[in-house]
Amino acid sequence: MAEAMLLGRVPIPRQQIYRMRGELPPEEAAVDYERELKAFFKDQPRLDVILLGIGDNGHTASLFPGLTAVHEQQRWVVAEYVAEVDMWRLTLTPAVINLAREVIFLVSGAAKASMLRQVLEGPFAPDERPAQIVRPSPGEVTWLVDAAAAAKLTPPTG
Repeated sequence: MAEAMLLGRVPIPRQQIYRMRGELPPEEAAVDYERELKAFFKDQPRLDVILLGIGDNGHTASLFPGLTAVHEQQRWVVAEYVAEVDMWRLTLTPAVINLAREVIFLVSGAAKASMLRQVLEGPFAPDERPAQIVRPSPGEVTWLVDAAAAAKLTPPTG
């Protein structure tokens, strides 16, 4: 989908695109992608931009509620089986995401409104709302939210 909707439409040299090889066994794919990232970045994986969304369960990337990847600080990429969706998922870990210069969340639709409020206004509980673990330092987070998703947020005062 990323190829069809974005990467195939912009003039990015193919050698600058690093994809997770989901056709490999999950753990092998995670190790393979981490190896690629380490070969490119050497010390720290400082990505310029990471584009994320949130699920109505508070997951982001493939960091799902109650799973260990939410707290991973050593590995850059992990594979976890997600019973909720009955499949293996590969994900960058917070160790990588939180080094990004810019993280942009795109959130749309009324189905996300309750969770968006919990993520942005609720207590810090990343085991329940993994999107809360995204706190890049010294990077920035930008939220692009449509009216339906923002409907339950507390309006600003003043």
